[in-house]
Amino acid sequence: MQSLAQLLKRKPDTHKGSYGYVLVVGGSPGLTGAVCLCAQAALRAGAGLVKAAVPKSLHEIFEIKLTEEMSAPLPDKKGCLSVKGFDLINKLDKVKVIVVGPGAGMAPDTKKLILKIIKKIDKPMVVDADGLNSLALNLKILDERSNQNIVLTPHLGEFSRLVKKEVSEIKNKRKELAKKFALRYNLNLILKGHKSLVTDGKAIFENDTGNPAMATAGAGDVLSGVVAGLIAQGIDTYKAAKLGAYLHGLAGDLAAGEKTQSCVIASDLIDYLPQAIKRITDHTE
Repeated sequence: MQSLAQLLKRKPDTHKGSYGYVLVVGGSPGLTGAVCLCAQAALRAGAGLVKAAVPKSLHEIFEIKLTEEMSAPLPDKKGCLSVKGFDLINKLDKVKVIVVGPGAGMAPDTKKLILKIIKKIDKPMVVDADGLNSLALNLKILDERSNQNIVLTPHLGEFSRLVKKEVSEIKNKRKELAKKFALRYNLNLILKGHKSLVTDGKAIFENDTGNPAMATAGAGDVLSGVVAGLIAQGIDTYKAAKLGAYLHGLAGDLAAGEKTQSCVIASDLIDYLPQAIKRITDHTE
């Protein structure tokens, strides 16, 4: 990881635009926190700008909850994102990477929007949570993307829906199934869990950071934000997935070391991310 950490070094003559613009698309009634965690993690990971694209009827909540991150209201139906928001998202041409799915819910129009974003927008992308649940209903969308600059971040349950296999079977063949899926759909995959796997279908990396303290609501949203923040800075999607998984787990280890495994919450992972990054960048001086 030390060689990857060198990619995070900053030059003196730079500005916020030098470090990329992340757009987080998600949010629905009761699930506003997922978007906020993801957006905050992307900024903490080093992205120059982060914007949350959220349902218009919930926009005021995000204006209050977010400080450094921006927010943009999108057309919605009963608090859930509508496919009518696609044109507004597509017009944000300065966006470098999109996170799709945190807290989005599974309303029919929301699923249409998610699938249209994945299919039509040719930008690096991180797909998590309800983005993955929407994809599981229409995997052929992945065949219609022209490149490999997409990262999926399923836990075992979400991966089970993607590959149509029981979790017990996946556990027995994690590496084989993860690699096969990534190769088949020409993408990068982080299969979350104990010793998370990261693969591009050819190489595979088994992460050795992380602990049971991270079995807490919102931890996956933080991971998606970290990976997106790294991609925004110009790091290749596969390298960003590996480094993101490592840093996410290391932040969890540092948090658990001070707070105990029982007391860590997702926002702690964001708070300890600077220590995690410092630990690996200090070794590259």
